[in-house]
Amino acid sequence: MASALEDDEIDNDDYYSLLNVRREATQDELKTAYRRLCMIYHPDKHRDPELKQQAEQLFNLVHQAYEVLSDPQVRAIYDIYGKRGLDVEGWEVVERKRTPAEIREEYERLHKEREERRLQQRTNPKGLISVGIDATDLFDRYEEDYEDVATGGFPQVEINKMHISQSIEAPLTTTDTAILSGSLSTQNGTGGGNINLALRRVTSAKGWGELEFGAGDTHGPLVGMKIFRNLTSRCFATAQCGLQFSSRGVRPGVTTVLARHLDKNTMGYLQWRWGTQSSMNTSVVRDTKTSHFTFALQLGIPHCFVMTSYQYKFQDEDQTKIKGSIKSGFFGTIVEYGAERKISRHSVLGATVSIGVPHGVSLKIKLNRASQTYFFPIHLTDQLLPSAVFYATVGPLVFYLAIQRLVIRPYLNSQKEQDLEKQRVSSATDIAKKRQEAEASVLLMQESVRRIIEAEESRMGLIILNAWYGKFVTDNSKKHERAKVIDVTVPLQCLVKDSKLILTESTKSGLPGFYDACVGEEKCLKVLYQFRGVMHQVLSGDTEPLRIPKQSHRIDNDT
Repeated sequence: MASALEDDEIDNDDYYSLLNVRREATQDELKTAYRRLCMIYHPDKHRDPELKQQAEQLFNLVHQAYEVLSDPQVRAIYDIYGKRGLDVEGWEVVERKRTPAEIREEYERLHKEREERRLQQRTNPKGLISVGIDATDLFDRYEEDYEDVATGGFPQVEINKMHISQSIEAPLTTTDTAILSGSLSTQNGTGGGNINLALRRVTSAKGWGELEFGAGDTHGPLVGMKIFRNLTSRCFATAQCGLQFSSRGVRPGVTTVLARHLDKNTMGYLQWRWGTQSSMNTSVVRDTKTSHFTFALQLGIPHCFVMTSYQYKFQDEDQTKIKGSIKSGFFGTIVEYGAERKISRHSVLGATVSIGVPHGVSLKIKLNRASQTYFFPIHLTDQLLPSAVFYATVGPLVFYLAIQRLVIRPYLNSQKEQDLEKQRVSSATDIAKKRQEAEASVLLMQESVRRIIEAEESRMGLIILNAWYGKFVTDNSKKHERAKVIDVTVPLQCLVKDSKLILTESTKSGLPGFYDACVGEEKCLKVLYQFRGVMHQVLSGDTEPLRIPKQSHRIDNDT
């Protein structure tokens, strides 16, 4: 954690922001910005010993920024990976005469080597815990007709099945991976388990092959093989075959899938399966930024069905999704609807109501936590009872809203505050240094600002009256929070040239005379300025470009 924070602190030095130039700035633009800052920070322009020392430090910082951005090779690395990219292991052996493209290729090679070393240490664990609950006694009791039956005063809710599975990946080489998985299942007092080992080899950029070996007391030993191949840029195929050994003999099975991109967001699939449950299946899947649609048709033994589903994705912070589906076949008809929502950085909670004939009503709750899945199918009734549908729909919603308000939201707010506090503590030294540099910059700018103001006043040009940068409290619900802003009137006036002020699209905390007074929080720049004797005001986001003066910033004298 500490190293990650340190890396973030290193990358806080935005050289483009320091020089106030575009990321596409030409050599001439860099020279102009560099010379302008040199006029302010050059040590020879200050006689006071203390100011001279501060000017020397700031001049060295500006000079370092100019050296990096004016060198095409170094700038190519900085643009892609930031300042820490210049310190990567192995960078010192790269020839300085290479082009930016060659430098980038060399860096990618070094980066790939580091990633391969990290890959060797990864196991990528995945797990599933499923707990089946029988709650039919809540709705199908015989209290009125069989009052003499001693069943107790409360409905009986039982766990009738459970399944646990886990898998890990062990990279053997850059092309070979071993996958070990196992599972345990129990239902109504009987159960079993199995263990599988798969060896996967990436044969080329177009495909891979996999051998699978399994054993267990549920299905018996298993030997299988799977092959994946990209046939064209828009089409791929998979083929899988296996032999399952049991007390009843050897049961072979074959599955093939052919898939094709029908357009940018749509995939079509054809599947043929031969074995204990032979079938032919075709499906169309369309996935966009706001929706997900699936249509499938299967002809097979013992089941034939047609299924369609639709999912709508809200473009909100919590990645909320609502979904519905209908599936009809020889087994009956099932209608499902539900929703899922992100409740924390790594957790997604979902609930689905299933209504079917002859299956009855069920509620399925799923929690995805990182790579682990927790699934709770709750069977409510074997009949289509309106009361069961109502409680399956409203119950989880009311429960979620209560938990969201009473537990999740306070917990996330507490975590956010703790993270911010840790970030403030870890970067306190860096912030103090930045503040000292900013205060020194303001002192060194005084003479330049005086001359700029005199020139602007003589032609009724641009005068910065007041400017603040930091966190502003504008929401009435957050009045208890304290605004955290710094006065940046002098630094902004120093950037005025020919009655214009232009700030590029980068964080303003890197500008000369600025610093981040509220690490990790949303920041803005508020400017009150005068142009041609008229008052203007503007509020700009931290990374938004800003150009003043503008007619839209004018303050109406009637208000």
